[in-house]
Amino acid sequence: MKKAFITGITGQDGSYLAEFLLDKGYEVHGIKRRSSSINTDRIDHVYQDPHDKGRRLFLHYGDLSDTGNIRKLIFDIQPDEVYHLGAQSHVRVSFDTPEYTADITGLGTTRLLEAIKDLQKQGGKKIKFYQASSSEMFGSALPPQNEKTPFHPRSPYGCAKVFAYHTTVNYREAYGIFAVNGILFNHESERRGETFVTRKITRGVARIKAGLDKKLYLGNLDAKRDWGYAPEYMEAAWLMLQQDKPDDYVIGTGETYSVKDFVESAFRHAGIDDWENYVEIDQRYYRPSEVDVLKADISKAKEKLGWEPKTKFDDLVKKMLEADLKKYGAKK
Repeated sequence: MKKAFITGITGQDGSYLAEFLLDKGYEVHGIKRRSSSINTDRIDHVYQDPHDKGRRLFLHYGDLSDTGNIRKLIFDIQPDEVYHLGAQSHVRVSFDTPEYTADITGLGTTRLLEAIKDLQKQGGKKIKFYQASSSEMFGSALPPQNEKTPFHPRSPYGCAKVFAYHTTVNYREAYGIFAVNGILFNHESERRGETFVTRKITRGVARIKAGLDKKLYLGNLDAKRDWGYAPEYMEAAWLMLQQDKPDDYVIGTGETYSVKDFVESAFRHAGIDDWENYVEIDQRYYRPSEVDVLKADISKAKEKLGWEPKTKFDDLVKKMLEADLKKYGAKK
C-alpha cells in the first residue's frame, strides 16, 4: 500500500487530494496545526476513528515553521509521495505579513526537501515530492503563460512561491530527488476559504438573496484570472508523480474571466439582474501591486499527462453559488 503525506490537508486542495488518494487505496498522512477551535471541517467526512484498526487516514500535529517536527514526520512515516500544499496562501494578506509568508510559503518547502534529501542519503525510501506552485509567480508576465514564461511576481506571496519553485528544481538537479512543480492557476470550489474573492462573492450573493446582507464589498473588478475546479487539479497533481521522470507543469483552463464576470454570473444564477445595486468598491481590498491577467497554456499537461479540465467557468460559479444558497437557506 502506497503512503502519501499531505501538508495543508485541512485546506481546500488537501481535502480533495485526501479523498482522491483514499479512493486510490493509499494510506494518507496529513499535518495539521494545533488550534483551540476545530479546523478539520473539510475532511470530517473522510475522518477515521483512531481506534479503527483498518484506518488509512492519519493526522499529525505540526507546523511548516518547525524544522525538527517536519524532519521527524518524514523519517517516521517514510511516505512514497509528499504533496506540499500547505502555505500562507492569501495574496492580499501577504502584503501585511511578508516575513511570515516567506517563512511558511518559501522556507517550508526547503524544510521538507532537506528532510527528504537526508532520508534518501541515509539509505531510506526514495520519496517523490510535489510542490504546489502558483500562477501568481508569473505576475505581470504577458499571457498566455506556460512552463517557459519568465516569472515576475507582484506580491510577497508570489515571491515566496518563486523561491519554493526554484528550490524544488535545485533539489531535483542537485540530489536526484523526484521533485515536481505543479504551477496551478486559480482553482475554486465549494470548499474555498471564505476570504478568497470567488467564495466571498458566492457567499455574499447567497447572504443577500437570503436577506442577511444588503451589500457585497469588493476590490478590483477588472483583474482577470483563469479559474478552474479544484478537485480536477488535484488529479493533475497526482498524475505528475506517476510519470517516469520528474518535470514541471502548468495547470489551468486556458480561458480567462474578470472578477466582474464572476460577480455577474453569480448574481445571474441567484436570479438577481441589477447586481450593481448590491456591490460597492472598497479600496482596502486593492493590492499595492496588481496582477492584471493570468491565462494558462496547458499544452504540455495535455500532451504529457493526458490531463484536461472538465468544468466550465459558468458551471463552476453555479456549483459554488448553489452550495452557499443551501448553506444560508436561500431559494433561487
